[in-house]
Amino acid sequence: MPPTMKVLVYRHSVVTRVTHWINVVSLTLLLMSGLQIFNAHPALYWGKKSTFAEPWVSMTSQERGDRMIGLTKVGPLTLETTGLFGFSGGEKRGFPAWATAPNYRSLADGRHWHFFFAWLFVLNGLVYLSANTLSGHIRRDLVPTKDDLAPRNLWHEIITHARLQFPKGEEARSYNALQKLAYGGIVLIILPLMVLTGLTMSPAVDAGQPWLPAVFGGRQSARTLHFICAGLITAFVLVHLAMVLLSGVWNNLRSMITGRYAIDVEGDAQ
Repeated sequence: MPPTMKVLVYRHSVVTRVTHWINVVSLTLLLMSGLQIFNAHPALYWGKKSTFAEPWVSMTSQERGDRMIGLTKVGPLTLETTGLFGFSGGEKRGFPAWATAPNYRSLADGRHWHFFFAWLFVLNGLVYLSANTLSGHIRRDLVPTKDDLAPRNLWHEIITHARLQFPKGEEARSYNALQKLAYGGIVLIILPLMVLTGLTMSPAVDAGQPWLPAVFGGRQSARTLHFICAGLITAFVLVHLAMVLLSGVWNNLRSMITGRYAIDVEGDAQ
């Protein structure tokens, strides 16, 4: 076999790295403060109004013998979730204290945290999009090509990812189709939907822009979609972290700190 050597390639610009780490902090505290807000009424509905007797998701507690238990209802399914959802830390609450920001019960403080980091997240996103659109990074590296979207290529990438076979050599210099589609879906669909459904829950926005809640089928439907989008973003982050762990923690961390990512190339290729 021909000899291989490690080459550091410049993968992430300063703007990408700084906005990435601001996103890490913002998204973490947005999610935790969002759970604090959700705990004020841990149930979800579809439509314009809360039909308290018929939530499609709810986290409640119930006395069973000499103890309290937590119950989570999703549609017709009810599960005992004591210690996690419905009852934890010796009190009735949707999500446990360790998962919320702040960790004490305070709807007002949760809202302050959520709005502050929401604005920081939006402004940070605008900086990222502006800088990387102007530099050509989005068009050059993140927009899928015709070859990327070919069914044969997509199937090949699904199989190689399932087998935990990560790109090497020249293939590792660029993002693959699944990465491009995942990033595009989050940036172009989920995050804008997150912002718009969040605005729909503001009484001031509802009063000034009544068409916005109507777009989502009502304020409660918007709240449900906001919660589902948060779940999808959490799933994306968990998969992203799993890929980082499996493909090389130090190499990925270094690329997000210094911008340089190591790839294996054959011979003296640069």
